[in-house]
Amino acid sequence: MTDPRVRDVYIVDAVRTPVGKYGGALAPVRPDDLAAHVVRALVDRTPRLDPARIDDVYFGDANGAGEDNRNVARMAVLLAGLPVTVPGVTVNRLCGSGLEAVIQAARAIAHGDAQIAVAGGVESMSRAPYVLRKPERAFPAGHQELFSSTLGWRMVNPRMAPEWTVALGEGAELIAEKHGITREQQDVFALASHQKAVRAWQAGAYDAEVVPLPDVELARDETVRENSSLKSLSRLKPVFRTDGGTVTAGNSSPLNDGAAALLLVGEEGLRATGREPLARIRASAVTGVEPQLFGLGPVEAVRRALARAGRGFGDLATCELNEAFAAQALGCLGEWPELDPTVVNPRGGAIAIGHPLGASGARLAGAVAHQLAAAGSGTGLAALCIGVGQGLALVLER
Repeated sequence: MTDPRVRDVYIVDAVRTPVGKYGGALAPVRPDDLAAHVVRALVDRTPRLDPARIDDVYFGDANGAGEDNRNVARMAVLLAGLPVTVPGVTVNRLCGSGLEAVIQAARAIAHGDAQIAVAGGVESMSRAPYVLRKPERAFPAGHQELFSSTLGWRMVNPRMAPEWTVALGEGAELIAEKHGITREQQDVFALASHQKAVRAWQAGAYDAEVVPLPDVELARDETVRENSSLKSLSRLKPVFRTDGGTVTAGNSSPLNDGAAALLLVGEEGLRATGREPLARIRASAVTGVEPQLFGLGPVEAVRRALARAGRGFGDLATCELNEAFAAQALGCLGEWPELDPTVVNPRGGAIAIGHPLGASGARLAGAVAHQLAAAGSGTGLAALCIGVGQGLALVLER
């Protein structure tokens, strides 16, 4: 960082839960308990750190309408048994919320407002409640409509342009159409996601970061399919377009539950932990696009983040690009011809691992940090598309 007033920010550690499937092993666990678990695990893994020295806890959460209880970060602090003097703030940039939390925590440390911070994200899509709009007048006689808060648009403002409020999967279809991405290409990409995740788990690549919950029978990500094949994927019917559609349940990320957290420090905080950092935060960027083309949000965000870091696509040793949909990820990759595709999601992506909305960005940042630490050096990138048309990117280095 060139400004002498801006301090270096390090990621000391990163943990996450195994990702559970919708209605699966983590469905009985409240989101605030998921968040508390990763916060507690993070603190326990750094025994020299006095928890009272944590200046703030930042957590991403895309829903917040239920047991998240509006400020799940503060709930996690209390449930994790941290001192009551440790504050907490919850941020919401939808699918990018977990990464937004990391960026905000890093910004506070970089500008001297904190020395030690926890940043992460959580989502229980299984436990997302149905919500009921308040009636415009008291005691309505007719039936009232419930809205699911699990995913996507709800209670849409009638003034919003209709082309903006299409289903997320229809947005993926638009990208496939725009970039000429075939069904077979999407299925091949989805299969590769599962195969890489299977290999990573078998090789122990996730052992350093995944912290299973006690009393929950889930040691690995629940939606990774060892027996996935192009044949089985090709049998799935398109979900969003019955006529000529290409987006299926198999080449899309599933609905998931999970949490992730990172320990961020400045120089003084680094000495307090007594640990070697995994990576250093270099730069970030956020951009906006047309809401229906939300999947292409990372395209410009990544370019800007790399430019701010003084790096190019050829400098990347690893890249974690969230796979909301295969069509969306392929659309972004098509816009980055300079990027070596073999460095993208080397341990599998969200199509296999899952996409618990508020947690995913923190999971990606932690994954990049661990991969850089394992390599010993290099530059890494974490990026996500975001519903309603945004992209978010973070550059790390070691």
